Amino acid sequence: MSHTPHELAEEFPYAKDRLHALKTSSPHFAKLADRYHEVNRTLHRMETRVEPVGDVPELALRRERMILKDQIYAMLQPSSFTR
Repeated sequence: MSHTPHELAEEFPYAKDRLHALKTSSPHFAKLADRYHEVNRTLHRMETRVEPVGDVPELALRRERMILKDQIYAMLQPSSFTR
């Protein structure tokens, strides 16, 4: 298991400019990105045992991060540029 944080700029390296543009122009996207970062940081602390927890809370956060990442990905697609 990797203990490297999954930062959005690393997950979507081709879309760094688009990520920044959406964060500043779309309150909904900014909220999704902020929540993603919050969940991601919490998971990283769990994985590195800085804040160890049981499997159930960690799995729940992993699912939430995956859902957030899917929503962010959808907003990065060219078909969503007009939204």
